[in-house]
Amino acid sequence: MTAPPPSRDIHFREFVLLCACLMAMNALSIDPMLPALPQIGRDLAIAHPNDRQLIISVYFLGLGFGSLLFGVLSDRFGRKHVLGSAMALFILSSIACASAQNFAIMLAGRGCAGFFAGASRVITVSIIRDRFRGDAMARVMSLIFAVFMLIPVMAPSFGQAILWIAHWRWIFWALVILASLILGWMLLRMPETLRPENRVRITVRALLGTVGTVLRTRSSIGYMLASGVVMGGLIGFILSVQQIFFDVFQAQNIFPFAFAAIAGCMGIGSLINSRLVSRFGARRMSQGALIAFILIAAVHLAIILAGAETLASFMVLQAMTMMTVSFTASNFSSISMEPFHRGAGAASSFQAFLTTALSATLGSMVGLAFDGTPLPFILGLLIFGTLSFLIVIWAERGKLFTRPQRGALREAEIDFH
Repeated sequence: MTAPPPSRDIHFREFVLLCACLMAMNALSIDPMLPALPQIGRDLAIAHPNDRQLIISVYFLGLGFGSLLFGVLSDRFGRKHVLGSAMALFILSSIACASAQNFAIMLAGRGCAGFFAGASRVITVSIIRDRFRGDAMARVMSLIFAVFMLIPVMAPSFGQAILWIAHWRWIFWALVILASLILGWMLLRMPETLRPENRVRITVRALLGTVGTVLRTRSSIGYMLASGVVMGGLIGFILSVQQIFFDVFQAQNIFPFAFAAIAGCMGIGSLINSRLVSRFGARRMSQGALIAFILIAAVHLAIILAGAETLASFMVLQAMTMMTVSFTASNFSSISMEPFHRGAGAASSFQAFLTTALSATLGSMVGLAFDGTPLPFILGLLIFGTLSFLIVIWAERGKLFTRPQRGALREAEIDFH
């Protein structure tokens, strides 16, 4: 029997929009900074251009470790209280970044901001898992991701607009203001979705039990690893894209708009996935997209090796690649979370830690390998896509494009109209 919705529920459309804004905290903390990296590097005396990437990669490392903690805490104390406390600390960390007078303080503030932002990512996924499962969760995640993608589409232009009229520090102050507004909205409108009977005491035995279940469940650990590897390409893109546009193509003036066009394709892909996943299933959609990811990367690599790469070819192929990523991201997450209802926070924490740590490590390797050409980045995409596909084959025991079970929508809790 389907459980009744939480008391003092909000409309589904507001639920999607609020969850999207909560998950967008990370995009707000990363993408507006990209146009400002050269200015930040000059003001904070960052010697090597590639070292500017640490402002992004340290944030991702903090995000990974924070993800490991907050889902567990939310399983015990509830989603809303833990998320609200972490967001308040995230705001304080962002204030430290806005006030930083040297590179060390900036990195410390960014690491702390990423750590506390881990709560918004993990607990939001737990909130969704509290209410939906299977293909239904994949559909809701895709809708949220489609709305969420409006943020990275607009964020670099937002950051560039601030640079036209103010110092780069105002990018961080704007982040503080936006995060405060989202926090207030969440506290006022989001109900507590974790039912009392599903609260889990924080014990070593319980945590090890959840991790053990993940490790023993082939589909869960397999899709977590596959997601982390393929998302390494997305992190590599974020770390490299400013230098590619500025140094390779000398296209500084169009960078915010080009980034918006590429990121917009991810939003379109997520919207398409939300419409089709209930019909075809998360596995079929994501596995097909992963194959397309590999083929596009192979074509892109061949163009580069042939010396035929242009700004237009880079943008078109990268937009196609990002669209395939949108099909894998939400579906891989939903598949790996299928076995968990009780203890969803701990499972989501482990998932977020593993995927973030893996993607940040691989993406940082790609970013640091930047040599003035797009070659290291595109080669990384091809390697990551192939490795992710091999992991998926292992997770599915060689049987692809199956649909083991149909995840029914919880009609009492959702209205798509």
